[in-house]
Amino acid sequence: MKKVIKTTGAPAAIGPYSQAIQMNSFVFLSGQIPLDPKTMEMVGATVEEQTEQVLKNLAAVLEAEGMGLRHLVKTTVYLKNMADFPKFNAVYEKHLTAPFPARATIEVAALPKGALVEIEGVACRD
Repeated sequence: MKKVIKTTGAPAAIGPYSQAIQMNSFVFLSGQIPLDPKTMEMVGATVEEQTEQVLKNLAAVLEAEGMGLRHLVKTTVYLKNMADFPKFNAVYEKHLTAPFPARATIEVAALPKGALVEIEGVACRD
């Protein structure tokens, strides 16, 4: 059965979607951009600062389901500029540990609210 996951610890959806959906052992996380969940304002001017906030937001959604970033099995990363890839990777690697999730990284023309990075993911209970 499908269960909606919603938390005030992460930004509210800015469109017709759920923060995450839990189905059996899997949690499917919608893309997070670097919004402060309290103010709904963008956080950070650099890809490093924005990646920190995005990962905090993803962690908050997972925590609402009793999980954490260690449960991620797949992420999709959207970068405004692929030249930011090494800077993004440095922050990502600080927050996720081996074995790292499978991942795709894509350069995009634009992201909501002018974000430099967005991450979506799939997590699975141990």
